[in-house]
Amino acid sequence: MNDENEITLVDQALELIEEKKYAELKELLREQEPADINEIFEELPPDTIAKVYRLLPKELAAEVFVEMSPEHQEFLINAFNDAELSAMLNELYYDDTADLIEEMPAGVVKRILKNASPDMRKVVNDLLKYPEDSAGSIMTTEYVRLKKDFTVREALDIIRREGVDKETIYTCYVTDATNRLLGIVSAKDLLLSTLDTVIEDIMIEHVISVSTMDDQEQIAFMFSKYDFLALPVVDNEDRLVGIITVDDAIDVLQEETEEDFAKMAAITPNDTEYLKTPIFRIWISRVPWLLLLMVSATFTGIIISRFESALATLPILTAFIPMLMDTGGNSGSQASVTVIRAISLGQVEFNQFFIVLFRELRVALLCGVALSAAAFGKVMLVDRLLMGNTEVTWTVALVVALTLLATIVCAKMIGCTLPLLAKKIGFDPAVMASPFITTLVDAVSLLVYFAVSRQFLHL
Repeated sequence: MNDENEITLVDQALELIEEKKYAELKELLREQEPADINEIFEELPPDTIAKVYRLLPKELAAEVFVEMSPEHQEFLINAFNDAELSAMLNELYYDDTADLIEEMPAGVVKRILKNASPDMRKVVNDLLKYPEDSAGSIMTTEYVRLKKDFTVREALDIIRREGVDKETIYTCYVTDATNRLLGIVSAKDLLLSTLDTVIEDIMIEHVISVSTMDDQEQIAFMFSKYDFLALPVVDNEDRLVGIITVDDAIDVLQEETEEDFAKMAAITPNDTEYLKTPIFRIWISRVPWLLLLMVSATFTGIIISRFESALATLPILTAFIPMLMDTGGNSGSQASVTVIRAISLGQVEFNQFFIVLFRELRVALLCGVALSAAAFGKVMLVDRLLMGNTEVTWTVALVVALTLLATIVCAKMIGCTLPLLAKKIGFDPAVMASPFITTLVDAVSLLVYFAVSRQFLHL
């Protein structure tokens, strides 16, 4: 639905609420998608949220609840009586309930667990034991399980009987008596086979699966690579313990992308929407990084101070410092962002360190030669001829050009190596992005600048 239709839907719903035409509102809502209905709830005043939510059919209500922000979820849970809360929880999938518990304060969690069924409490507690970024933390245990000696008729009967409570029925999983994964069979294969066909004859035995402790980001990329709708999760003994569906994989990719963007901008990741985040929390997420970068930037001040006499001898050198530092920082950022993206997509591993280094070295030399030639021409034409600055000589222009070449090479080497080294030692490569690269390259560019100046200008 496009933005225009969403606005129309929200306005129409708000108008019906204002006119207290709840029967018409109920009919309007039952025809909409959960995500679109959530847009309406985002605009509702608090005193009408529970009233409108109770108009939804129970299955649709559960789907809308999953789409809601944690703040609205908590508000509704507090507004529910125990019977309503229990009925709502019974409509949620186990993995959605586990996600809900992770978001809620302790008092709300206690009430959720009190009103959840014993089976749900057991499964949710098991899911919550897995590390936050693992496959086990995002899997669901609600899937269709078949035996290899079932007929297609028996399999279809099971799907009709149990499928309404499963997160997906498009892929069914074949296991033995110990729940070891033997194969998969799709709904398409079942529908196109005769009723007496045995599952073992049509199942796919070569199954791509993941372990409960595998990293969720890598698993999410597997969905893109193989075009899966669901992916089985097995334990160390190859027993099927759950599945991950494509909607959960998309959520992981979105979360990881937002987290990487935050880290690359030197901001602590934050799950709350920007306009709903308290000012103090935004401040807390930014100021530690700014303090760290500010302290690290003092190195550039120290370097300039040590070469103060050289700058006093030839003040024109100061005019080119911003250009050199900015170009170096931009060059390093280009390399780091490119390598970080390649790492996140699984295109580059640490054992390819020297391959990446050699590629970036060649790129750096080509960029350096082009930019240094342009810088030499700019210094001679603009600074000397057009601006009439007699301190600018061809030697000064040469110093600037050579410094620029060396700075670009150093910056790209730093930019491509730091993310790989961070990945190797277990840090997030996104941390080694623009702010840190720029700060480090600034110091390097100044050291190179003054070294070249001393060599050619005898300062």
